[in-house]
Amino acid sequence: MKEGVVVKEGLRQSMSWVHTWAGLLVCWLLLLVFMAGTAAYYRHEITFWMKPELHKAADAPSKIANADAAALAVRGLQERAPKASGWFIDLPSERNPLISASWTNPPKKGMSREERRNAFRQQNFVLDPMTGLDTAAPRDTRGGEFLYRLHFDLYYMSALWGRWIVGIAAMFMLVAIISGVITHKRIFKDFFTFRPKKGQRSWLDAHNATAVLALPFHLMITYTGLVTLMFMYMPSPTKAVYGEDQNAMFAEVFMNVDRTKPARAAAPLVDIAPMLQQAERAWGEAPTRVVVSHPNDANAKVELFRSSGQQLSNIEPSMTFNGATGALISSTGDMSTTLSARAAIYGLHVAHFADSLLRALFFICGLAGCAMVATGALLWGVKERQKYAKVVAQGGKVGFGVRLVDALNIGAIAGLPVAFAVYFWSNRLLPLDLAQRTNAEANCFFAAWAACAILAQIRPTRGMWRFQLTLGAVLLGGLPLLNAVTTNTHLGVSLFGGPGLRPVAGFDLVTLALGLLLGWAAWWLGRKGKKQAAAKPAAPAAAANPPAPLEAA
Repeated sequence: MKEGVVVKEGLRQSMSWVHTWAGLLVCWLLLLVFMAGTAAYYRHEITFWMKPELHKAADAPSKIANADAAALAVRGLQERAPKASGWFIDLPSERNPLISASWTNPPKKGMSREERRNAFRQQNFVLDPMTGLDTAAPRDTRGGEFLYRLHFDLYYMSALWGRWIVGIAAMFMLVAIISGVITHKRIFKDFFTFRPKKGQRSWLDAHNATAVLALPFHLMITYTGLVTLMFMYMPSPTKAVYGEDQNAMFAEVFMNVDRTKPARAAAPLVDIAPMLQQAERAWGEAPTRVVVSHPNDANAKVELFRSSGQQLSNIEPSMTFNGATGALISSTGDMSTTLSARAAIYGLHVAHFADSLLRALFFICGLAGCAMVATGALLWGVKERQKYAKVVAQGGKVGFGVRLVDALNIGAIAGLPVAFAVYFWSNRLLPLDLAQRTNAEANCFFAAWAACAILAQIRPTRGMWRFQLTLGAVLLGGLPLLNAVTTNTHLGVSLFGGPGLRPVAGFDLVTLALGLLLGWAAWWLGRKGKKQAAAKPAAPAAAANPPAPLEAA
């Protein structure tokens, strides 16, 4: 029995070491991923807020029929891009009250992926469903799409490198979660325990509570994030079967790769209205998206999609019609077990199935994940600082690693909210005719974060924590005021106006709440600092080595 106890305790201690270092080595990158990914649950609403030119048209959307909305979009696309390789139409819905249309042209030789993406962003228009006319041209911005892509593609590098880096960090995260569960034998009891003003113990309780509160979510979001890119991380099985022709694998497994080539023979596109009616009769609900491949060609295809509803699958039900004759070609039916499992896992990660309440719950769990990562990083710093307590009291200095982690914590935990806020401020303040405006907004994000990180490295003190938290509070809390000054949809209008303005009101209220939270944290730090200074004045010998800013929680 004694021998068995030793082995069990040894495993737990080993897992504690693994948990600490697997989490610490990537925690600052994970915090960026968690913050951006959490915001991405509302990326459509964020994009709408960042295009204030659309707010007026969305204030009182009409109950336009889908067939009429599609006809308006098709007419606009025929005028703008009759020879495009593809048309994309988003019909009015609860989250998108306007008619959005875009198109793609055949790529030119030598165009990079970023050049094609930039060109695509310019090839779109938005229609007012009440009038059928173009809305005011929205400003050039990636909006919430930038945050969505940031959480797995990163920036300033190829998407392939970014996904590998984020994937490795996610693997560390998965190891940290599993080892954390093994380490804490009273994990659920600790969830109901919080002992304030106990220094290290308080930070451990906060870390345990935020981890256990959304533990199923943390496990799910980490594992599913890895599975969504499993063909990139583990390419050998597919290469062994399909060689280098990965498109053949996707066409066979996912059945969503259209390899039809244009016939190069002109043929008018038939009326889409009967297709929409047929799809609505079959599904019992109206389609939400229309994709036309090779419009005005004999091989044209029209694909109609509807939302997946409460199904976990990320694959939207669709019906495909011949664009030249209007005949039904195919519709999505039963999927293989393998494809169904993969689609459900993917769907869990992106949460397309979530209604407004469930989406809010996902958002709260994402915030809990941010708090879990942040408290874990702070806990390591507090523990290591205590080892240097006697050295510092005698006028010595803490180790380089502790000082580095303190600075990185400030730059990430307090600096990232500043970067997010600056990104939104830049959307309103940058000139509308600025060249490469979308890149300028992203540059503002990273410039603000870099400035916070550099300042933290220069002076990783309690004062720097307060400064950056206060700055983040002012910038985030000031976004509703900025919106009121730069648009006509201030908080009062968006709250009591039409349902199309609810995303604006939600954005303003959430940023205001986050700003108040950061402001409270800055106030709390100042209050604790004054109490510590009054209770025990700092010794002159230790003046060059200020105490850890969050040492006494």
